[in-house]
Amino acid sequence: MLVGPGAAGAPGRPPLRGPAADPGGYDCHRDHGPYAGVAEFLGRVAAARPRLASRHAVELHAIAPGLDHAARPAADEEPIRFHPARRTACLAYGATEFVVAWAGTLRRPVTVRFDHVDAADETTRELLDALSRRVGPYPLRLDLRDGGDARRDVADPTPAALRAAVGESLARGFYHHAARTARRGRAAVTATGDLRHWWAFTTGLATALAALDRATEALDLYDEARAATDDPKITMSAAYATAMLYARHLPAADQDPERARHWLHRALRLAAGLADPRQRVLSTVFYEQGVALLDSRASEPARALRLIDDGLARLASVLAPGERPQDLSRLRHNRAQVHLALGDADRALTELDTVIAHDPDNCEYYVDRAALHRAAGRTRAAIRDYDAAIRLGPHLPEAYYNRAVLQQQRGRPGRARADLDRVLAIEPGHLDARIALVNLHLERGAHDAAEAGARAGLALAPREPALLCTLGLVRSERGGSAEADELFTRALAGDPGLVEAWTNRAAVRFERGDVAAAVADLDRAVALAASAPVPHYNRGTALMRLGRWDEAARDFAHALAQPGLDRALRRDLRAELARCRRAGAG
Repeated sequence: MLVGPGAAGAPGRPPLRGPAADPGGYDCHRDHGPYAGVAEFLGRVAAARPRLASRHAVELHAIAPGLDHAARPAADEEPIRFHPARRTACLAYGATEFVVAWAGTLRRPVTVRFDHVDAADETTRELLDALSRRVGPYPLRLDLRDGGDARRDVADPTPAALRAAVGESLARGFYHHAARTARRGRAAVTATGDLRHWWAFTTGLATALAALDRATEALDLYDEARAATDDPKITMSAAYATAMLYARHLPAADQDPERARHWLHRALRLAAGLADPRQRVLSTVFYEQGVALLDSRASEPARALRLIDDGLARLASVLAPGERPQDLSRLRHNRAQVHLALGDADRALTELDTVIAHDPDNCEYYVDRAALHRAAGRTRAAIRDYDAAIRLGPHLPEAYYNRAVLQQQRGRPGRARADLDRVLAIEPGHLDARIALVNLHLERGAHDAAEAGARAGLALAPREPALLCTLGLVRSERGGSAEADELFTRALAGDPGLVEAWTNRAAVRFERGDVAAAVADLDRAVALAASAPVPHYNRGTALMRLGRWDEAARDFAHALAQPGLDRALRRDLRAELARCRRAGAG
């Protein structure tokens, strides 16, 4: 049995090569931190398969930092790069791919036992869930136990140790653990007795809650901090953080640009009073980027650009060459976005080239540059950037999805399907990927896979109009016209503006002989999408069945006048238009 606790990749544990007889299990209790237990397991597999591990280095190093011998604590980075909360799902996907690849090489069955799964951190449970879904076909069994052998004792940490743990968890994007640890710290100190640590725990908890879509609770914490102290540095930081909650993190209905601007100006006034001139410049420039964000959203990109340009100039005056490259890249990235808002895609691209040259490990920059390449028709360059984003992210669903779209456009449906499968493995609720994959299955005649995919999506979102429409299309292809009609009708009840549902229901009704009802549906489709050629073509076809040749000819002529028609549709339109004219002349 492959079991036993220890640090990931610890030299005292042999690498995993096959069944082992160790008597214990991997201790997953959350008191041992994010990825407890599973990190050590992955470390042992990595020691056994170093070449395979090298292909999954980003996710393995994120989950088990002990595997990266050149790494320093994430919280030591200057500045800290915060990750989105959903990154852990991407890490779990990558780690699962690694384990499955290893499991495929096993010659004998292997059982791995994990203890205290009921008390595991969210990161651990997420990864174990991902593994459990995938290991079925392989000779690897996971023995997941609630409880288990007596846990290793965890020393009662000092406030300084708790503070370091909060900072590390925030920097690595493990927000549930950061929130728990920060709450523990807040319970151990008071604002009057130890203000420095109390504030670190309070702002750390607020940051974690905002990342977990609980920004309203974070807002309350900053109000509490302002009531507890008038320390200028704390109130300055709280003012900026409050501004960002109102600008970005609160639910859309509660966001308030004016309140955000109010708190930014308060933070800037406090920054102007800092005694250290260098820190005064750094804080001021950083906070002004929030103002630039609000200006850009308020359709004032020129004003935002002036703030960014001025900020870069002031940073250059206080920073040594090569100092704080991520800060400079962040401002240049902001400037690229503003150039794009001003309609200058070339300057935006030039700016992003510079950003990536100075900060080549940030996946976000590659995604943005790929979008510019894609918009300009530079498909290969876009795919290269999506490749980089997927490697660095790692496994960004949006990069996989966009790469799938490009692969489909290039006539590579197999690669597109593979990327869409990856998206759904990471983010099962990704609606666009679900619909695109179902449509690809339909195009190749894989009706079983198409229907299974559509129904799986509806299990997650039963009233989603686009999914109802997609399943209706599947059922119509399989001869279930009555069910298809009902599905299209349900889709239209949820979204009367869904052109595809009007068009597809019309096709079903036309095939069932209810031509007048089909024309009525196509009237709605044409009204919603006057320039789309397919509704006009279909309506022309239905009108011909009713003998309304002149109206049908007008539809075919209108469709022919639209740009970008594919060759087959253009040929069919010309043939039907000629037929109408002959019938009208006769």
